[in-house]
Amino acid sequence: MNHTQIIHENTESLSSRNCVLEIKDLKKSFGDNHVLKGFNLNLFEGENLVLMGKSGSGKSVMIKCLVGLMQADSGSIKVMGKDITNLNRNALNDLRTEIGYLFQGSALYDSMTVRENLEFPLRRHKNKFRGEADMEKLILETLKSVGLVEAINLMPAELSGGMKRRIALARAIILKPKIILYDEPTSGLDPITSKEIIALMRKIQKEYKTSSLIITHDVDCARVVSERIILLVNGVNYAEGNFSDLASSIDENVKAFFK
Repeated sequence: MNHTQIIHENTESLSSRNCVLEIKDLKKSFGDNHVLKGFNLNLFEGENLVLMGKSGSGKSVMIKCLVGLMQADSGSIKVMGKDITNLNRNALNDLRTEIGYLFQGSALYDSMTVRENLEFPLRRHKNKFRGEADMEKLILETLKSVGLVEAINLMPAELSGGMKRRIALARAIILKPKIILYDEPTSGLDPITSKEIIALMRKIQKEYKTSSLIITHDVDCARVVSERIILLVNGVNYAEGNFSDLASSIDENVKAFFK
């Protein structure tokens, strides 16, 4: 496959920012199935970077390698300048507090209230707050950021799909991470709720000054939130650019994403 590189007009301004996430020549195979074949990605400070790829293109494998749940065959992943492949378990757990993760489908703990879902990451990382009163303050502040203070004592079963996604986002940001990974943030939501979640993502980025890697099939989401888009095809970067450049491409492999 011929690789396409579409450089967009913001490349120079982005490269002047600090790089908070660098994935270099990442490869991962399962037997004869070569999923990632030398994938590269740079996420810059304050950037919203969208990664688009069809099912089976390697997006989920890349995320698992990124958060240390799967070991890549070769290549490097640097988060805030630290290569995660060279970290011990304690150092890796500390570094994970710099990464918030919005799971596809929200993945709230069904047996816990909203409050308990938000307490969970805090109790695992007690150095992030000072005592119960400080934890309560953090929980209320975070719920206010997503507009759901009134849901604090509800169970996940009592929440709508959009509310669950907001609470999951609150859990992702409660440790005040520098990077947020969004895995299909609008999947399963109706168009109106999707727009609300997209608006909330933009609000969170400004409020918390995060850098965001957004994995999505949702073209509207990509159009609204992205500064830059990378298309992952057959395990490699196939195209890169801003939304308008890519959406107007005559390359058939690129056009397939924007139909």
